[in-house]
Amino acid sequence: MRRCSWARSELAISHHDREWGVPQHDDHILFEFLILEGAQAGLSWETILRKRENYRKAFDVFNPAKVAKYDARKTAKLLNDAGLIRNRLKIDAAIQNAQSFLLVQKEYGAFDVFLWEFVDGEPIQNRWSSTKRIPPRTALSELLSKDLRKRGFKFVGSTICYAFMQAVGMVNDHTVDCFRYRQVKALGKSALRKAPR
Repeated sequence: MRRCSWARSELAISHHDREWGVPQHDDHILFEFLILEGAQAGLSWETILRKRENYRKAFDVFNPAKVAKYDARKTAKLLNDAGLIRNRLKIDAAIQNAQSFLLVQKEYGAFDVFLWEFVDGEPIQNRWSSTKRIPPRTALSELLSKDLRKRGFKFVGSTICYAFMQAVGMVNDHTVDCFRYRQVKALGKSALRKAPR
């Protein structure tokens, strides 16, 4: 069974086979990936996958309404949690991003509606022969990054945004020889029919 070359460890294989590239329209899941991708900055995705369950417990199962209300006491607790990336800028960014996330939800009805407008509601289907050919960022991820930063989001540079877009299925970057390529492509079409309008 062929997979994308980056999926080597047990955690990475599980994430690759079940989640990566699957179109997501649930705001809770979108918020989770937004926070995790920001936490990853400068680190490996493997590191984040190992700490993911700790993040879920520490960040109230990624409930943006709860995270948005975190105060200095809670921030100090998070910074002392060895199960997290103990970086003040990243912790502060997660709280700020929760607040900005709620504002987008209020404006659009759902963060999902705002996000998927960037691809006209339909996943981009790439055809990469090798993971080495996949770019770290695109013009579209730059547009998303600029919009998010304008709305007050932090740790949402173009590269982080592209990784986020890949994770939540806005773009299918499984290589064409990967067994998930066709499956995720089909899921994209299914999600398009089910997505709220």
